[in-house]
Amino acid sequence: MTRVLRAAAAQMGPTQRTDTRAHTLDRMLKLLDAAAEEGARLVVFPELAFTTFFPRWLLEGDGLDQYFERGMPNPAVQALFDRARALGVGFYVGYAELTADGRRYNCAILVDDVGAIIGRYRKVHLPGSFEPLPGARYQQLEKRYFEYGDLGFPAFRTGSAWGHAIMGMMICNDRRWPESWRVLGLQGVELVCIGYNSAAYDPNGGTSEDAALRTFHSTLVAQANAYMNATWAIAVAKAGDEDGSGLIGGSCIVDPNGRIVAQAKTLADEVIVADVDLDLCRQGKDKMFNFAAHRRPEQYRTITERAGVIEPALLDMD
Repeated sequence: MTRVLRAAAAQMGPTQRTDTRAHTLDRMLKLLDAAAEEGARLVVFPELAFTTFFPRWLLEGDGLDQYFERGMPNPAVQALFDRARALGVGFYVGYAELTADGRRYNCAILVDDVGAIIGRYRKVHLPGSFEPLPGARYQQLEKRYFEYGDLGFPAFRTGSAWGHAIMGMMICNDRRWPESWRVLGLQGVELVCIGYNSAAYDPNGGTSEDAALRTFHSTLVAQANAYMNATWAIAVAKAGDEDGSGLIGGSCIVDPNGRIVAQAKTLADEVIVADVDLDLCRQGKDKMFNFAAHRRPEQYRTITERAGVIEPALLDMD
């Protein structure tokens, strides 16, 4: 049986703070339609796709709550689910989640081709700070607005429409951490969906990083980790000048050899499509990265026993 899934990355240009939900949703519907016209059965949208990247602002009360979804789907986004179901297309989408008991997460869901939510993921690696950085024009306050994800890195076996692919999810900063990929790799993942809103400047202050370097790093981690875990990866940006703050683009589809098979060329709304041959994962999974044959987890305990760095003692060479 051929296991080829035609998939699309639906890059979004900037969403301004003054943009209405209806305006943003209309853009997403157009991207969905464009992907379906090219034969895509899966469409990957960015992180926090329904709103501007609000963690750059110091917000309180109702000013913060307006950016969160209290259920999924809900009336404000139902049209996306309805259109996708009518087209027979599934999707990944990121959003800010407010649970019934008041917990807040940077979340993503995987929705199949009949409109059913088959997977949920909550961002584990939250960047930035809890308190605003003094004097900074823009903040990175994800630690203030979100709790650390509590679902781990689950993989999901999908239905026949997607070739029974084993799929996983990440959000933005997660893709920079090899642990995220390896946990999915140890579940046999064949396709990782990633949405991101990455600044085109150093979000932690300073001038050592620019848009070109940050785009390079974004592409590098997708390629390297896809190869080291023998999986496809679809990494999708929200890009451009958002409320005066730059976001990188570089949305890409990467094969299990780490090769880019499609990449966005703009910082605007753009659809890229590729045929994802899931059986290409077998070369890496059965040979170079045959984990059962080659991994030595007893030597890796430091990874789970320690968060920060502990340097070795200084040798006295005198």
